[in-house]
Amino acid sequence: MITLRSPAPSDRERIWAYRAEFLRAGDSLDGTAALDRAESFAEWFSAVEDNRRAESVRSGMVPATSFLAEDAASSLVGMIQLRHCLNDYLLHFGGHIGYSVRPAERQHGYAIQMLRLTLEKAREHGIEKVRICCDHYNVASAKTIRANGGVLEDECFDSSDGMLTQRYWIQNK
Repeated sequence: MITLRSPAPSDRERIWAYRAEFLRAGDSLDGTAALDRAESFAEWFSAVEDNRRAESVRSGMVPATSFLAEDAASSLVGMIQLRHCLNDYLLHFGGHIGYSVRPAERQHGYAIQMLRLTLEKAREHGIEKVRICCDHYNVASAKTIRANGGVLEDECFDSSDGMLTQRYWIQNK
């Protein structure tokens, strides 16, 4: 069973190890509030805190809440981010929710649980129609989205990264 909670300063080592694992594997750190681009945990954590509220959100960003996904043993198995609203880019290529599961923890159903729990958080924010996207080749993510009620709208080419993006909607009432 997965639980979600907000990151805290005491999570520095665990989050930085999560980051290192993805970077070593050459994997994308989706749903981590740009953890891959942060030069330090302090810089990343400060941005996560600023972006939680509309009045302090950083330039070019939207208000968002980041969560750590922990298993029954409190091990960090994934990270997920709920964006409270969409800008043009997120509408087309990112969506309200982004997530990643630690490479060693994949294929245990964690992503499905993480998305289900985050949809509950989205309802608390009044988000009744959730946009969620994944790369065309990411079959596991597409299955996760469909398992949570996602309906494929279309596919759209993202010229910023050269990827074909699948765009889904989830009715979240």
